[in-house]
Amino acid sequence: MEVRTLWVVIPAFNEATVIGDVISGLRARYPNVVVVDDRSEDDTTNVAVAAGAVVIRHPINLGQGAALQTGIRYALQRGADCIVTFDADGQHQVEDIGVLLDTHTRTNADVVIGSRFLGSVKNLPTARRAILKAAVLFMRITSGVKLTDAHNGLRLLTRSAAQRLRITQNRMAHASEIVQQIHDLRLAVAEAPVTIVYTEYSLRKGQKLGNAFNILTELFVARLNK
Repeated sequence: MEVRTLWVVIPAFNEATVIGDVISGLRARYPNVVVVDDRSEDDTTNVAVAAGAVVIRHPINLGQGAALQTGIRYALQRGADCIVTFDADGQHQVEDIGVLLDTHTRTNADVVIGSRFLGSVKNLPTARRAILKAAVLFMRITSGVKLTDAHNGLRLLTRSAAQRLRITQNRMAHASEIVQQIHDLRLAVAEAPVTIVYTEYSLRKGQKLGNAFNILTELFVARLNK
């Protein structure tokens, strides 16, 4: 598929400190950026607008999964034939979008998911690495989808895949829900090597051991409620 219109979707909550730089870096190469401000209590919306992004603001805090669904729906309405999801905290690298696109061109996959374990990861705490590996094993067992990185927020969706996916898990379990739907909808999936950089800011924002355990908890709860 030739990519004509690409939209980058950024879910955000209290990211005013870094989101301006994230958006500026993205828009230098990919001008169509939509930020879904999930009812931030800081200046995230104003900073994002000043950096040139389209901003949609949730009236109440719903969670990252809900923000992604809102952004994906907006991008589809604007004619996107390719959608990239991108975290707001500075962990993802703009140049890796090109890696996703190249992987899509080579494989013609419906979904391309970034993998820090095929690429590189900087400053990843040991305990979180263990939890991420456990999440990969859990998803392989429960969904049958063989990924090396089940919780990477950097992913590419074709228009067809984005139209079929429905994110109903509002919070962290949305990542496992996406993987499960890839299996259930029989979407072709590929992985691309990307770089994830953990910073003092992103670790402080929530990349902590307790948050990692919450991911696994939500995985089990989501599976039980399926």
